[in-house]
Amino acid sequence: MAFNKPDRVSEIAIEAGVDKARSPVLTLLILGFLGGAFIALGFLLDIRVSGNLPKDWGSFGSFLGAAVFPVGLVLVVLAGSELITGNMMSVPMALYAKRITWKGLLKNWVFVTIANLIGALFVAYFFGHVVGLTETGPFLAKTLAIAQGKLEESFFQTLISGIGCNWLVCLAIWLAYGADDVVGKILGIWFPIMAFVAIGFQHVVANMFLIPAAIFAGYYTWMDFIANVIPTFIGNIIGGAVFVGFVYFFTYHKNIKDKAKRKIS
Repeated sequence: MAFNKPDRVSEIAIEAGVDKARSPVLTLLILGFLGGAFIALGFLLDIRVSGNLPKDWGSFGSFLGAAVFPVGLVLVVLAGSELITGNMMSVPMALYAKRITWKGLLKNWVFVTIANLIGALFVAYFFGHVVGLTETGPFLAKTLAIAQGKLEESFFQTLISGIGCNWLVCLAIWLAYGADDVVGKILGIWFPIMAFVAIGFQHVVANMFLIPAAIFAGYYTWMDFIANVIPTFIGNIIGGAVFVGFVYFFTYHKNIKDKAKRKIS
């Protein structure tokens, strides 16, 4: 399987960020809806796979759910859509490279976040609530158990968990950029995403599905949802824009430019 070296991946990520920042608003809304729906479908699959497993399987049952969750990000990357957590790496990298402005970054982040929320709510309401896929027997219990675990964390705990989550999510995107074939991209995505889900880190778009699914079932409130989304969003920004985007931009892109300047001089 062919792959790109990290310095080339840095350039690919920057170009992706430029394209995302310059995309028309309607495009961001349509693809953002798909991105939110795809992640929600991945989480729904997780719940349906792990919700009815014997309790004495312990964490292995959670692993099985985590093992199927990555289908959401595979669809985001390969089918094509916009996901705010991945954009928290690539769009800032384009900003660091001075290829876009703050206005372009904010436009992308605002409209993609809104569209991701709509897509996640669509799956939570119509598939989770109307069809009842998250509201029957063990699947309701699983949905509520995961949601409770997310909501019980303090603001600071949620923020730190959000950093860990998007560190792994953006590494998955980074590895996907590094692969030149479909199989390589899927493998690059699968391992980091499986890891963040199995660990239980907080992902803002996944939570846009999970917590509303519990709310539609008659549990928790929209204030609980807002209280979770704010620190998760902040943590995800730090994990993507700093722990992956800035670190790799500084290490590879900036160093390449510095070496080129030294050669010219």
